[in-house]
Amino acid sequence: MSNVHRRGSKGGRRSNRHHISVRAVRREQPDLRKLSRALIALAMEQAATEAAAQQEGTGTEDNADD
Repeated sequence: MSNVHRRGSKGGRRSNRHHISVRAVRREQPDLRKLSRALIALAMEQAATEAAAQQEGTGTEDNADD
């Protein structure tokens, strides 16, 4: 396995952002389990980002009506 380099902020706090690294490995058959897990993780991150954007947009509209 390769070495893992950790980049942390001072104070030992963990970031909510994940760093995804992709390395090519030549195989006869693709590892569908790994591919599906990566695709699901990307879709979940995108859904969370979109939900946060909608929540942010919805919150400002509600306050504007008052």
